[in-house]
Amino acid sequence: MSTAQQVPDILSPEFAENPYPAYAVMREEAPLIWHEATQSYIISRYEDVERVFKDKQSEFTTDNYNWQVEPVHGKTILQLSGREHAVRRALVAPAFRGSDLQEKFMPVIERNSRELIDAFRHTGSADIVTDYATRFPVNVIADMLGLDKADHARFHGWYTSVIAFLGNLSGDPEVTAAGERTRVEFAEYMLPIIRERRDNLGDDLLSTLCAAEVDGVRMSDEDIKAFCSLLLAAGGETTDKAIAGILANLLLHPEQLAAVQQDRSLIPAAFAETLRYTPPVHMIMRQAATDVEVSGGTIPEGATVTCLIGAANRDERRYRNPDRFDIFRDDLNTTSAFSAAADHLAFALGRHFCVGALLAKAEVEVGLNQLLDAMPDIRLADGFGPVEEGVFTRGPKALPVRFTPVAG
Repeated sequence: MSTAQQVPDILSPEFAENPYPAYAVMREEAPLIWHEATQSYIISRYEDVERVFKDKQSEFTTDNYNWQVEPVHGKTILQLSGREHAVRRALVAPAFRGSDLQEKFMPVIERNSRELIDAFRHTGSADIVTDYATRFPVNVIADMLGLDKADHARFHGWYTSVIAFLGNLSGDPEVTAAGERTRVEFAEYMLPIIRERRDNLGDDLLSTLCAAEVDGVRMSDEDIKAFCSLLLAAGGETTDKAIAGILANLLLHPEQLAAVQQDRSLIPAAFAETLRYTPPVHMIMRQAATDVEVSGGTIPEGATVTCLIGAANRDERRYRNPDRFDIFRDDLNTTSAFSAAADHLAFALGRHFCVGALLAKAEVEVGLNQLLDAMPDIRLADGFGPVEEGVFTRGPKALPVRFTPVAG
């Protein structure tokens, strides 16, 4: 097993600027690293991260979420296992797939996207990050839950501090305190709304969660509040980075952008390749339930494991030319890319596979279609090259574009 001294440290400015060269060194020379600062074992190869996520032998758990996630969200579905997890997932999952998604929420997605694009479609310029991507998924979730979109700034502030808390690998006390404050503020905001909604059920997702029952189990007010908190953070931050990421990748590869413009059925492939090439979430932590042998050594029972999705998704043992963005690659299955059978790792795998994957897919497909319709000759602003930022979650900091306005 290696020590962190042999590779760029995941907390270093050099790593934050561009983690991909460090990932390559880790996969090749140090596939298992003990990282003192985060008190965790870091793994970077596809086969090892896949094994942790699939967890067929119950070798890994989400027990560490009690300190990683619970301080900001409360106890969420992420921490549960066994029957308790299965029942909770059965309560929330129907809203994110099938007829509910198509009939109830697709119009919400389309309307919210159009409203944001209407604000800049006649101007000839926009910053896709600030004008669209950071606003779109949060507005969709607020609408789905039947919350007031006038509170958008508060939602965005809350999820930004939650994501900062989750990515606070260096243990900054101010970031910790802000994250914990968010839990209190969000509870004060949500719990009265949940209680009122129980008495006046509507057609929104919050009402669905209040009324849902599986095997005699219903969600408590605290369960629902925690899930809404998780939904805002996970569904806001990741989808916003995915939308900015897919457009940045296509703009940097004009021939692939042209192909997508001409054949919109390529959008799922472009999204799947973006999730592989520049995933919104670069690392997820799990806990070893027993001693586990992986590439490079043994992870001891009880240890925290940091799974580097960003590294595993570029493993040359798994993908040909992994550092090349290629929506036409034949070693990434687009059909299964948004299911628990995905062969990239951006949504995790197995029983904790992202429950919102199909919602994210719907948002990205609708959003990209509408953006390309509004901006048929979209191009990067003169002299601008997209710069990613972030270590835990990562995406373009800004994406200023120019285009010739079209009537619409």
